[in-house]
Amino acid sequence: MRPKEVCRRLGTSYSTFSRWVREDRIKVIRTAGGKYRIPENEIRRIAEGLPVSKKVRAIIYARVSSSEKRDDLERQAQYLTE
Repeated sequence: MRPKEVCRRLGTSYSTFSRWVREDRIKVIRTAGGKYRIPENEIRRIAEGLPVSKKVRAIIYARVSSSEKRDDLERQAQYLTE
């Protein structure tokens, strides 16, 4: 299976996938052209060890121009977390 498909199935980014390859956490096969291919049983092995999470992880950023507008900052943060 190609790395893009593996990332989609495991819910990870390509940078995470490539780090796992460098750290030998996932076994890959290199083609003659230097491309990665991942066996199905390796994907299953990794998937069983990953926590299943349906939550979306995000970083929020809110700011105001001065400390006098702290109430506005709290309102922004509340809006972004809903």
